[in-house]
Amino acid sequence: MYEKLAIGIDLGCTNIKGVLLNSEGLVLAEEKQDTVEHDDDHWKSLVKKMIAGFRVHAKQDVHAIGLSAPGLADVANSCISFMPGRLPGLEKFDWTSWVGERVYVLNDAHAALMAETTFGAAKNMQHAVLLSLGTGIGGGILIHGELYQGVSQMAGHIGHTTIDATDTSHDVTNMIGSIEDAFGNVSLSRRSHGKYHSTDALVDDYLKADPFASWVWLTSIQKLAVSIASTINILSPEAVILSGGITRAREALLEPLNSFLQLYEWRPGGKRTLIKLARFSELPGAIGAAGFALSKTNKKA
Repeated sequence: MYEKLAIGIDLGCTNIKGVLLNSEGLVLAEEKQDTVEHDDDHWKSLVKKMIAGFRVHAKQDVHAIGLSAPGLADVANSCISFMPGRLPGLEKFDWTSWVGERVYVLNDAHAALMAETTFGAAKNMQHAVLLSLGTGIGGGILIHGELYQGVSQMAGHIGHTTIDATDTSHDVTNMIGSIEDAFGNVSLSRRSHGKYHSTDALVDDYLKADPFASWVWLTSIQKLAVSIASTINILSPEAVILSGGITRAREALLEPLNSFLQLYEWRPGGKRTLIKLARFSELPGAIGAAGFALSKTNKKA
């Protein structure tokens, strides 16, 4: 009996990453190509060639194909319906017609959650939240073991919730005082008065006990803790999974974050929500897209 295989593609503005994996989450092959964002003929053709190459490598039928990308997917998860200003040619592009068979499409942060739900840190959980900490802050919500996408597939954008209504700076969704602006790399230069342009450099100086770096980093984590505690109050998940490039800080992130959560998290009867690092620091979008496609096709079987 053949094992079920799936192809996952993560279409980003800089790179296209792809994987061929089995139903246990074992990556059998992977590939990475430059996107060339403003040449949609180029990146659309690369996606098709990547899928074809994985089919050859598989030497058997591929059970499912998934694709993750920035933006909001449509209700049928057949395309990205809304992504203004990036990847021209992406909005409403019919991937199933282009590839020649069903392609399941979802938001890239939702895909990161599906990677953890299907194969990683949230496996076998019924209720979980993922926060992707990087240039911005993306997110995903798992309810009753299912990805919750909400109306217009907007659910999970926790990064665009307000933690400081007195901060009049607007994020990309026009929200003021958002956690994305308080913690994401996109605002680090402004928050550090021009001294830091990457969180890696900030954390390096924090670990050296630099007073200014410590102030910037701990202030940012305090706001992240408030946001996470608020999310826990709304959704009451089993765990909050942290993914994205900023999680490279590991204990420099988790230790102060857990200290702040001791102050802010509501813990009736001793209940405490797990804070876990994602298993998939590499290829989460591609792995999650494949996992999502597998879950959809398994339901039809």
